Amino acid sequence: MATLKDIGFAAAINLLSAFAFLVAFAILRLQPVNDRVYFPKWYRKGVRSSPTRSGAFVNKFVNLDCRTYLRFLNWMPDALKMPESELIEHAGLDSVVHIRIYLFGLKVLVPLAVLAFVVLVPVNWTGQTLERIKNLTFSDIDKLSISNVPAGSKRLYAHIAMFYLFTLWTCYVLHEEYKKIAAMRLRFIASENRRPDQFTVLVRNIPPDPDESVSEHVEHFFCVNHPDQYLTHQVVYNANKLAELVAKKKSLQNWLTYYKNKYERKSTKPTTKTGFWGLWGTQVDAIDYYTAEIEKLTEEENKERARVINDPKCIIPAAFVSFKSRWGAAVCAQTQQSSNPTIWLTEWAPEPCDIHWDNLSIPYVDLTIRRLLMGVAFFFLTFFFIIPIAFVQSLANIEGIQKVLPFLKPLIDKQSVKSIIQGFLPGIALKIFLSVLPMILMTMSKIEGFTSLSSLERRSAGKFYLFILVNMFIGNIITGTALQQLKAFLNQPPTEIPKIIGVSIPMRATFFITYIMVDGWAGIAAEILRLVPLVIYHLKNTFLVKTDQDRDEAMNPGYLQFATSEPRIQFYFLLGFVYAVVTPILLPFIIVFFSFSYMVFRHQVINVYNQMYESGAAFWPDVHRRFIMNVVVSQLLMMGLLSTKNAEISTPLLIPLPILTIWFHVYCKGRFQSAFVTFPLQDAMVKDTLERATEPNLNMRNYIKDAYVHPVFKAGELERPLVVDEEENHPLVQTKRTCRMNSKRESDVNSDTDS
Repeated sequence: MATLKDIGFAAAINLLSAFAFLVAFAILRLQPVNDRVYFPKWYRKGVRSSPTRSGAFVNKFVNLDCRTYLRFLNWMPDALKMPESELIEHAGLDSVVHIRIYLFGLKVLVPLAVLAFVVLVPVNWTGQTLERIKNLTFSDIDKLSISNVPAGSKRLYAHIAMFYLFTLWTCYVLHEEYKKIAAMRLRFIASENRRPDQFTVLVRNIPPDPDESVSEHVEHFFCVNHPDQYLTHQVVYNANKLAELVAKKKSLQNWLTYYKNKYERKSTKPTTKTGFWGLWGTQVDAIDYYTAEIEKLTEEENKERARVINDPKCIIPAAFVSFKSRWGAAVCAQTQQSSNPTIWLTEWAPEPCDIHWDNLSIPYVDLTIRRLLMGVAFFFLTFFFIIPIAFVQSLANIEGIQKVLPFLKPLIDKQSVKSIIQGFLPGIALKIFLSVLPMILMTMSKIEGFTSLSSLERRSAGKFYLFILVNMFIGNIITGTALQQLKAFLNQPPTEIPKIIGVSIPMRATFFITYIMVDGWAGIAAEILRLVPLVIYHLKNTFLVKTDQDRDEAMNPGYLQFATSEPRIQFYFLLGFVYAVVTPILLPFIIVFFSFSYMVFRHQVINVYNQMYESGAAFWPDVHRRFIMNVVVSQLLMMGLLSTKNAEISTPLLIPLPILTIWFHVYCKGRFQSAFVTFPLQDAMVKDTLERATEPNLNMRNYIKDAYVHPVFKAGELERPLVVDEEENHPLVQTKRTCRMNSKRESDVNSDTDS
């Protein structure tokens, strides 16, 4: 078990390493050769270009202006200067609300830390209980926890009162944040420029019709049921194979451009080998080879495109339906279209760059089965993962290492080595063990069939949060406590074991402190240093970059990944709220993490990240729900902890807390959530009216026609269904089926006349 000295030693090393990372970042970002790595967002916006230096050749790579190094930490205040309204316009509402989660953590935890250190730390320190328990392993840091308070003591009333105060303050801040973000979203939608998804609805589970194709059936249905608002539609094709061919052709064209540029520079025809990456095989003329390969692939691509367009089996019973106004799209997206609630299912279409095209080809009936299977798989992944975590925790301590590797005992017995192991090893071991988990959870979400990148990230974030709650928090407390207090368990009667667990759970704060320093402090410092993207960029730029397109791709700014960062925020908030009453010494470490993260991610959002999509902070209700879950979990743990300390009156006093917290969540959901799931018809009508007044000649059909075409079709021909314009203004719209029947009757009459 880590002592106060071990924690201090680890904290000093982490602070020094974080400071070293910051100094390295402040110096590296000033070098012209690294400009595309640390300011890629401005390059993507076209505001910034590669810096040019006059004078010596070395100036193109190294900044020799000594005056700039005197201001190398100016990025910190600069990251906080940009006003929030300007930041929304620059980076989008999703990015701004995401970094506000860190600010929310500070608003809650800083007052909690002040009150806890003023009231609870003196109460815990003077309890003098741990010394009286035989065979119990503890350190000086545990004397600051509730474990040091005697069972049944009146001191526990201080913890109950503070817990009530902490809960009320958290709910108040959470209510104000929900209210403000809901208002920000409504303002964002009202002031936002025109986008295709404001006029478009995704229709799923279109029923089959023996007399009409999917495209005809969609047009027929919406011409009849939305005659004044329906504009056009785009059916969904299963074009996944075609997409692979298009991507392969793009790669070949990039190689061809590279060799043509090389030929222009050297005036000698370049050669390549036909094997993998030109490493082996027959040596041929590179330009002729790639030209021939592109021609073959183009022919294959055209055949596949024609097959997809003409084969009815490639058309999925889903379509993007566009309307003449936002009001018409809102009515369709937010109402039931048929008496059968399982068909003609409508929802707001994602914005085009948010669509995950691969999943649109999944039949709707398969989604329920897929999600059931992934739910079962996630259950086993979550609950059986406790076993390897317990094994890792058993090895990530002095006793475990000495048992497995006894020959290291002389080295481990040295105080400096022992401090490093106790202060770093548990957190590092768990960090490495969980590094691949986000990729697994994202793959599971893709298998479930969600059709937008934002929904995939929200789903993965939910899974990651539950996994962290079960394994890294609850499972870690149980396994860590059992391993640390194994001797006490064996030497005490069974009736005393719950009390030992109740005393020992607060002692896991030392492990969580080491994890926060390793995963939090060091992780954020590595985030802003961008060492891995820096190395990858220079390696690609040296060996792989062939064209300007390659250089832009090598720059790879990345984006703010909600699926991994938000669950980590929730985990730290959970630790802070649970241990605010139990072991307050944990709070300063979490506050440092939130403060550091807020500043760093604000800088990254301004200069680095290029957000892939914009959902208008649609994820906030999920964030709010997880905050509520954190509060309720902490309340239940507090009730269980006090019950082991013979505080009989504590349970009746604490029972109202989870009830009131859940009621508060229901209130917030009813009061604010509609702003995140619906588009008010009044606001839609206002925007439509203003748009008609300011742009009376806007051709909405031309604006919307290519927005929801699959990217692989945008370079080729795609037959589109035509709306019969002369029927649009009729009060009774003729359907295509009626037109076909009339045509048949007319042909029959003509044949009878001729005969």
